[in-house]
Amino acid sequence: MSTTEDRYHWRLEDIFSTEEAWEERFKEIEPVLTALVAYRGNVAESGETLLEVLRTQDKLGELLEPVVVYAKMRLDEDNRDTLRQQRFDRALALATRVESETAFILPEILEVPTDTIERYLREVPELRLYERYLNVLLRRKAHILSADEERILALAGEVAESPDRIFSMLNDADLTFPEVTDSQGRSLPLTKGSYTQLLESNDRTLRQHAFETLYATYNRLRNTLGATLGAEVRKNLFFSRARHYPSARQAALDANEIPESVYDNLVTSVRSHLDLLHRYVALRKRALGLDQLHMYDLYVPILQTEQEQIPYERAVQIVKEGLWPLGEEYLRRLDKGLHDRWVDVYEKPGKTSGAYSWGAYGTHPYVLMNYQGNLDSVFTIAHEMGHAMHTLLSGERQPYVYSHYVIFVAEVASTVNESLLIQEMLDQTQEKKRRQTLLNHYLESFRGTLFRQTMFAEFEAWVHAQAEAGNPPSPEEMSRFYLQLNRDYFGPEVEVDRPIGLEWARIPHFYMNFYVYQYATSFAAATTLAQRIRKDPRNQAPAYLEFLSSGSSKPPLQLLSEAGVDLRTPAPIEEALTFFGELLDEMEQLITDM
Repeated sequence: MSTTEDRYHWRLEDIFSTEEAWEERFKEIEPVLTALVAYRGNVAESGETLLEVLRTQDKLGELLEPVVVYAKMRLDEDNRDTLRQQRFDRALALATRVESETAFILPEILEVPTDTIERYLREVPELRLYERYLNVLLRRKAHILSADEERILALAGEVAESPDRIFSMLNDADLTFPEVTDSQGRSLPLTKGSYTQLLESNDRTLRQHAFETLYATYNRLRNTLGATLGAEVRKNLFFSRARHYPSARQAALDANEIPESVYDNLVTSVRSHLDLLHRYVALRKRALGLDQLHMYDLYVPILQTEQEQIPYERAVQIVKEGLWPLGEEYLRRLDKGLHDRWVDVYEKPGKTSGAYSWGAYGTHPYVLMNYQGNLDSVFTIAHEMGHAMHTLLSGERQPYVYSHYVIFVAEVASTVNESLLIQEMLDQTQEKKRRQTLLNHYLESFRGTLFRQTMFAEFEAWVHAQAEAGNPPSPEEMSRFYLQLNRDYFGPEVEVDRPIGLEWARIPHFYMNFYVYQYATSFAAATTLAQRIRKDPRNQAPAYLEFLSSGSSKPPLQLLSEAGVDLRTPAPIEEALTFFGELLDEMEQLITDM
């Protein structure tokens, strides 16, 4: 098998068949933008005019979106390629121009009295499609500025992308690592893609060398990376203050209609159950037979077995078998995506690290992976295809204006798939070692998502709060705080090695403006949903599939509540942590029986 075969490489030609087609679309945007700008000063002079403006705005978005998506995904194939960099820069510049030149629309709508908007909705039936869109705008009226001010903020958009772009170029294109050696003195390559795999090795010397080498490399760039993250924080503060929010966190959450109490409920609930995580790492220490448990011992499977290598084709089949409760139609669409070149599978030089799902309205979604052939990679397929199916179903069911689900619900679809898969795999085996392996993976999912992402959320909130108080932290201060967070979360059974204090320097999600907490809230919601779907697929799966098809047509907390979980309360977090405790009970018993 060759990993370079076309079937393992996504087919971006489904968006644009040729580079010339991309250029043609690029040119098509200009007349639509000109037509939209012509409404300046008259956006809401009547209900009919407002409808024309909103329809033209949607058309412009439908034209622009694939231009940006295609350019970015071509760059993600090889970040070293200057032509790809230039194409994406052009797409980004065009997107910024569109945003700046159409920035007058929202302020002009908000200048109209609310009762006039309500009258327009009564008088123009076609305008009712945009009723939720208009209501969301009216709710945020205090944070929408004048047309000229909105244009200035939009013009700053391209500059505002700089911290993330610089981090990505440094982290994905320029940063390389020395080789590492195992206990036999053999050299192995270290990459961001292979790092986690090396930490799962049974060879402790290799794990330690990988850990120390990776962070030694980041340590040499700590001042640059500290300045880059600091620029990201200052950007978030600038936009939140410009829009009259008291904090960057409130601004970020309000964009998704999420109250800050949801964030606080998460941190408080997880903090109050850290004893469970302390129990888990104590079990890990005992099971591995270690006098000291170090940070580089946290990923190795508790059961010391030969690392299972799972071919990609087998991984795809495992995923499909695990998602049976979602029904035949879901599985048929999933299978098409996995076999019709929606996925870019293997790691390559210059390719963007990690995994994601993305797409443009009117085309099918895509998935970027760096498949490593281990159990984690199998779950990554389930995870990213959960995103892809969410995108596909919402795009098919919803008009453009409501087709893009908000970040807060995005991780629910991906994590439901993971939870369904692991529970199915557990149901299919009673063999103790196999159950131990699967339980180890499930417990690690809890640790890596519910606990770790909440820790990330604490760090992100602290960095912004320090900057808002006029004390932006230095790289050394960030490392000290991050080190203490690790000590709090992992407890006395772990030797919290000092290099882990630099982990903040390599987390791309810190450039996504309060994204990480949503992994944890989504994990809790998904755990509850998956258990209900498995117990009663006939009645529970339809409500969940309706959620996947709803885009942003309702507030995200309402969509989740209708699907069966209410994140306005701590209950889903508490339920998930209780389930973690039950899994831990079984794992402790299995270890005792060995």
